[in-house]
Amino acid sequence: MMRIEPYLAPRAANFRPLSPADLLVRAVESHGARTAVIWRDRKWTYAQFGALAARFVRWLQTNEVAAGEVVSVMSVNRPEMLAAHYAIPAVGAVLNTINTRLDPETVAYILEHAESRIILADPTCAAVAGEAARRAGVQLVVLSADAGPDALDLLAEDGEGGVFAVTGVADEWQPLCVNYTSGTTGRPKGVVYHHRGGYLNALGNVTALGFTRHTVYLWTLPMFHCNGWCHTWAVTAAGGTHVCLERIDPAAIFAAIEAHGVTHFACAPVVLYMLLNHPGRPQDLGGRRVLVGTGGAAPTATLIEQLEAIGIDIVHLYGLTESYGPATLCTLPDEMADAQPAAKATWLARQGVSHATANTVRVVDPSGNDVPADGRVMGEVLLSGSTLMAGYWRDPEATERAFVGGLFHTGDLAVRHPDGAIELKDRAKDIIISGGENISSLEVEGVLHRHPSVMLAAVVAAPDDKWGEVPCAFIELKPGAAVDAEALRHFCREHLAGFKVPRRFVFAELPKTATGKIQKFALRQEAARQP
Repeated sequence: MMRIEPYLAPRAANFRPLSPADLLVRAVESHGARTAVIWRDRKWTYAQFGALAARFVRWLQTNEVAAGEVVSVMSVNRPEMLAAHYAIPAVGAVLNTINTRLDPETVAYILEHAESRIILADPTCAAVAGEAARRAGVQLVVLSADAGPDALDLLAEDGEGGVFAVTGVADEWQPLCVNYTSGTTGRPKGVVYHHRGGYLNALGNVTALGFTRHTVYLWTLPMFHCNGWCHTWAVTAAGGTHVCLERIDPAAIFAAIEAHGVTHFACAPVVLYMLLNHPGRPQDLGGRRVLVGTGGAAPTATLIEQLEAIGIDIVHLYGLTESYGPATLCTLPDEMADAQPAAKATWLARQGVSHATANTVRVVDPSGNDVPADGRVMGEVLLSGSTLMAGYWRDPEATERAFVGGLFHTGDLAVRHPDGAIELKDRAKDIIISGGENISSLEVEGVLHRHPSVMLAAVVAAPDDKWGEVPCAFIELKPGAAVDAEALRHFCREHLAGFKVPRRFVFAELPKTATGKIQKFALRQEAARQP
């Protein structure tokens, strides 16, 4: 019987800790002349971008940033933000990307909790970052051409280059990043990623989304969000081109697609609705097809039909901050290419199966048994595998709760279909219990999204003296559309059981996070105040 003998143990020649930072080393060596980054009117080849990252490394070393120390970055999608995903891990430091829409108090909390050594901020974030840094007692450095002592210019045309190398990764389990959750139920938690997970998830994204050396990836998704779903590393692994976009603007997105031949981007569904409702929307994308990864609300038949007409195809993704972003995906099989939009919407409503390097996905009942694969019985989604967080920084109790029983508990409720695909039905906390009946908010939202006047819908529980809770629907209408509560109520009755029809309708712009997710916690608070 074969055993692991001492002479078969890993050694320097046959083992190197996995790290996504190494993906840039390989890209520079194998295709240094290929375009790596486009930003505004500037371009960098992989050789030039590697030199930029090397300058970043040298700056970190000059400032004596040590392995394990946290370097925070608050920036829109710029070349320096992308370079931070390589330079900071390369020296063994821990990258902490911060949501650009947060207030100074929350940013200060993150800096203090993460024990950040330095915060780097682009000029648009400098005021908030500066106030937060002052409160937390952390050094602020502004990414700017300003020659002042608190400025760092990595983009200078005459900036000295150098060879980018990864020298600070001794263990693939050492911290790569610490990403803070949205904090919708209290203070945000610091989710610690390890180098192994970042590397594996990046390669999994390459296979899942079909990234190649011909990929031109438009950065509509913020890089601060789960490190851009690990696409910061995945696009580089494939040798593709990063097109940096600093803010969500439909006109700028369409212009970038045309100017650079964009092949992929990723975003929340709200961004897709913004594109479709933009007055300057083109009739088509010049004959090209663009693949979009989206998560959150299931795509509707109308959304799919209108996107397909202009040349955009959808992949439905599911994941969490704790799973490095997307862990599962649902794509249309070839035989459904000519199917009706309604059939495609039904298929793409599912979250699908895990990608090649992601986690094992289970759906279990309260006793921990796997639910039958019948598409009806609902259970909690549990994950296990190499692309899960190490844990929550400075919160061992929450970490143990998340991993109780040897699996990660997502808090999401789903069914499993006969072909193995999962379909989310709700967050456990979003289930509405009305008179003893369970109502899926996602089901009600799915019906409302089918109404031609509705752009976005979010359904939450509102307190009710008789029923305990009733559905309350918050509606954001399409530009120029008009519909009243009674019309929507009648529409819902045609498609839902009576007890699932919202009792209240509120028409307003829905509050959203920086990544376009609807902030349901804010809507619950508003629903509780509604008469």
